[in-house]
Amino acid sequence: MNTVFIVMPILCLLMFQLGLGLDFEAFRKVASKPGGLVVGIVGQIVVLPMVAWILGRLFGLDPLFFIGIMLIACSPGGSSSNVFSYLAGGNVALSVTLTAVSSILTLFTIPLIMHWVVEYAGTGISASAATYDSSVSSAAFASSATSATQIHLPVGKLFAQNIVMMLVPILLGWGVQLKFAKATVVLKKWLGKLSFPALLLLASIFFLQHKETIIREFPRLGLCIGFMIIIAIVAGGILSRLAGLSGPDRKTIIIEVGMQNAAQAIAVACSPFIFANEVIAIPAIIYALLMNIVLLVYVWMVRR
Repeated sequence: MNTVFIVMPILCLLMFQLGLGLDFEAFRKVASKPGGLVVGIVGQIVVLPMVAWILGRLFGLDPLFFIGIMLIACSPGGSSSNVFSYLAGGNVALSVTLTAVSSILTLFTIPLIMHWVVEYAGTGISASAATYDSSVSSAAFASSATSATQIHLPVGKLFAQNIVMMLVPILLGWGVQLKFAKATVVLKKWLGKLSFPALLLLASIFFLQHKETIIREFPRLGLCIGFMIIIAIVAGGILSRLAGLSGPDRKTIIIEVGMQNAAQAIAVACSPFIFANEVIAIPAIIYALLMNIVLLVYVWMVRR
């Protein structure tokens, strides 16, 4: 089964759900004290990609995995962060605003950063995929890893896909909210129930298709991604304290910097118009698993 036919509808669903929840009165309140918004954007778009870059180099990741970990680091905040912020007693309005703003900004930053990452991965990383034992590799890994230097990023197509799959659903959700207020309440309720099971289904199918590669690479790749999540959370806490943010705002920044949109990263990796390479999506699948575990522990700690 080609996961692209699952991940793309899920991504559109999540972005439509985000559009349904846009609250411009809350935006105005956040904009009146923009410190939290600025700190969150810096943490997501500047700090997290830098952390992923350094860790990818330190762990000597294969070029395809290096591209994958950078892709998840460059992705916008995940819509589930709004729920985590609520459970942790954070500023939900700030969380929704950060998710929406980062989703718009990354339409432009992902093509710019990933173009450079792909160029670097093809020429600057000494680790070669050929060093892996192809006898225990999944078919997708064996066929694509040996040609890592042939990976190219069609920036124009990436930008167009992000517009169609992220911006358009957000605007549609916003339009439905403005036109059909009562229907929006029902839609938000049902979509909220569907989004997590849909992501769980995607992760399960992806794992079954690539279980040999995921199991084999998990010790190193999982450790690298685990460090990235923890460092992102710590960095979010440090940045928010330096900015003098309140307790609820700090909790939200910690969650927002630590939780990225894994569906977006998987959609870019698997898209036949962009990378068309499911191996690049493996870091995003591992990230989604570890991210939810780490943040659930964080929510449990702050609630205690």
